[in-house]
Amino acid sequence: MWRLAYSCLIVAAMPLILARLWWRGRREPFYRRRVGERFGYYRDTPSGRPLIWLHAVSVGEARACAELVRALGMAHPGFDLLLTCMTAAGRETLRALHGESVQVAWLPYDYPGAVRRFLEHFRPCLAVLVETEIWPNLVAACGERGVPVLLANARMSGESSLSYQRWPGLTQPAIAALAIVCAQSNEDAARLRALGARRIEVTGNVKFDSTPDETKRAAGRAWRERLGRPVLLLASTREGEEKLLLDALPAWDEKLLVLVVPRHPRRFDDVSALSQSRRSLNPLPAANHRVHLGDTMGEMDFYYAAADVAVIGGSFAPLGGQNLIEACAAGVPVVLGPSMFNFAEATRLALEAGAAIQVGDAAGAIREALRLLSNEGERERIGSAGRKLSDANRGATQKHLLLCEELLRTATTGAATGPAPD
Repeated sequence: MWRLAYSCLIVAAMPLILARLWWRGRREPFYRRRVGERFGYYRDTPSGRPLIWLHAVSVGEARACAELVRALGMAHPGFDLLLTCMTAAGRETLRALHGESVQVAWLPYDYPGAVRRFLEHFRPCLAVLVETEIWPNLVAACGERGVPVLLANARMSGESSLSYQRWPGLTQPAIAALAIVCAQSNEDAARLRALGARRIEVTGNVKFDSTPDETKRAAGRAWRERLGRPVLLLASTREGEEKLLLDALPAWDEKLLVLVVPRHPRRFDDVSALSQSRRSLNPLPAANHRVHLGDTMGEMDFYYAAADVAVIGGSFAPLGGQNLIEACAAGVPVVLGPSMFNFAEATRLALEAGAAIQVGDAAGAIREALRLLSNEGERERIGSAGRKLSDANRGATQKHLLLCEELLRTATTGAATGPAPD
């Protein structure tokens, strides 16, 4: 009954969903391409080989699961790999990371007919959903067709747990239907178990296994050398944060360069109004430029390598923060705002290791960042702690791979038997 009501609701919302899709396509044209895939209609003809499907909703998840995708490809060279996403930036990231070695498509909206067509078209042997992408109709359809679903790198904040508890008739069956949940931490595992998960393995965070692009790192260091100025990176900022942080800066000393990299590419043009130059047009800012906009995709390794200190965005409004692990792995001192609930375990580990500093507001973040810029010894100490933290927490990808292997061995797959009867 709950799922029927949910399905009726999203069918009724279809005009609004399509309008929003078209609206977002003004700035990111790919949203207006292959719209049929959003409803389960795909052009490409399947190869007939067995297929593993992995869903990463957007950029963060796409980057997080990159090593798992590569590991699955190496372990199963006779399988096709299908990667799905929901955002234009996520799709671009998946293609940039994996090229033509994988298939990339939109995941359909969670309409019963759309998810049924999706599964009948691709007939996956295994479904891997990254982090908290639990769609009731999709998970139910996988169960009907004997497709085991693994929830990878799963996290569940206290806030998200309360949201799931409000709709137990809808969320509990979906979570209970997951074959295996790979939780990032014991706290995530406890919350997911309370919500109905049956089998949970605490595997750690696969983001610690991300392999940096050494070419981009070298380019970032060379850029910083050419610049010859201290660089403060405002990384993965969200709406309104750039102005908060920039307004907290003291009078310019004519040396510091503030490098701003917004989380979402659709905001690049808006944030450009706060900067004097942008990377896509001015690869090296002029000496009299105080704020430089990082408006290129897939270059976080470059930006972290170019920075002396990084302030992590998404943490100065109640948004839960953005990924701090990349900065720690790069050996960059990290300053966090108060809201990091989406990365609670990584934040706890970083603070305990001395790899990050957390403050209460934007003004405090700027004060700490400027203090670190004036103290090379402390920067080196914090950066070294970040690298050690990243090295110590590797290994989650291999644990995920072993659990995927277990499900592949025991599953009754659509590839072998065809779809289950309706």
